[in-house]
Amino acid sequence: MSYIGMKQLLEAGVHFGHETKRWNPKFKRYIFAERNGIFIIDLQKTLKQIDRSFDFIKATAEKGGVILFVGTKKQAQEIVELEARRTGMPFVTQRWLGGMLTNFRTIRTRIDRLAALNVLFETGEINLRLKAERVEMGKERDRLERFVGGIRTMSRLPDALFVVDPTKEDIAVTEARKLGIPVVALADTDSDPDLIDYIVPGNDDAIRSIQLITSKVGDIIIEARGGGEVVSSTVLEGDDSEEDVNQDEIEAQEAVSAEVEEEQVQV
Repeated sequence: MSYIGMKQLLEAGVHFGHETKRWNPKFKRYIFAERNGIFIIDLQKTLKQIDRSFDFIKATAEKGGVILFVGTKKQAQEIVELEARRTGMPFVTQRWLGGMLTNFRTIRTRIDRLAALNVLFETGEINLRLKAERVEMGKERDRLERFVGGIRTMSRLPDALFVVDPTKEDIAVTEARKLGIPVVALADTDSDPDLIDYIVPGNDDAIRSIQLITSKVGDIIIEARGGGEVVSSTVLEGDDSEEDVNQDEIEAQEAVSAEVEEEQVQV
């Protein structure tokens, strides 16, 4: 089945790659062209990979599998957390802690510690402690909430990872591969496709691109679990200057969009 249309990909700027000086030669198979110093991703191939990747996500969700959402870059954090919460899946949007998968037993003890601290604060028992101890425990609670709060419901290793920018999240990808956990990733032209089990070749910097792909992942999970028809969450507004997209890139991307669309139709 077709999950996303070509027009949606073009409008979200999924075809905008990195500057040509920032690329991984292994990604060449997914590149359509180069314009004004930036790569343009072949959306026909992206569509094929989307179908393959999303079929896997659907099958995993239908079996009750746990999919860990990972996105720690600034423009991905809010989107990834929103979609993970919408689907009831665990997430990591702050720094990935080394051993989060490969040393999950230890990480689980920190989650249990967070749960214990939450009980102290929620029941008011914390007020029985000395002021200095209350302050210290409050800081510990905030720190644990920031780094492991998103995986507090994860009682076991996930069945799959959904990653935004696998190059940035290389430690997460490495740990998953070591444990044989499949990785689905929105990957840009600086990524190594050979390290990803289910790749979605596309812009992993622009907010609209991240939003389109991640929200569709969320929709699929909800539908697969019997949630019926869902509407993707609203696209977040963002400052393009924070997404490393300069005016030359924008002009090149706009100029090539029609050419890309025409090429896909011909194919």
